[in-house]
Amino acid sequence: MAPAVRLRHATVVIAAALLLGACGTAPQAAPNTVVATEAALRAEGGHNDTDVMYLQMMIAHHRQGLEMVRLAEKGASRSEIRTLAKAIDVTQSDELKLMTDWLAQWSKPTTVDHAPSAHADHGGLPATGPEELAALRKAKGAKFETTFLSLFVAHQHNAVEMAKMETTQGGNAEAKALAERVRLSRTDQIQQMLKLMNG
Repeated sequence: MAPAVRLRHATVVIAAALLLGACGTAPQAAPNTVVATEAALRAEGGHNDTDVMYLQMMIAHHRQGLEMVRLAEKGASRSEIRTLAKAIDVTQSDELKLMTDWLAQWSKPTTVDHAPSAHADHGGLPATGPEELAALRKAKGAKFETTFLSLFVAHQHNAVEMAKMETTQGGNAEAKALAERVRLSRTDQIQQMLKLMNG
């Protein structure tokens, strides 16, 4: 498959998963084929330090996000929140696999320096700390939903800021395309969650 065709294929597959959380209607479960298809995609061509930093930071961000949405899948009372959480779980699990594979392809580590000063110019690491996560685990009922939505709005805002850094400073075409899809998807998820907060 030619690089241009592969990039278009990547756009279709990943965008389909991201649109689960980006449409105005309630999210649906993603097809099981998405994970297997995305795993085969490769970020070919050149890359720079920003691409590597972005993927490393987003892997840490996604792992924390997955912990949060998996709590919401079980702890939220409203079906709309559980459904959104499940859709985000599928999307971010797929993205996590994709980004991990890309770093392995580039012979780069998936871990990142967690010193906040090391990432001040890159949008920062996940905004949610251990104390907030501990509070979320303990929360029940309506308090859980309020806590989850507040934390996850901030969490996804962080993803939007990191994506902007990649789209303007990154060098790899597929990594930049992924960042743009992340920016659009998370922006829409934030709007959905703000409506749920006010609902």
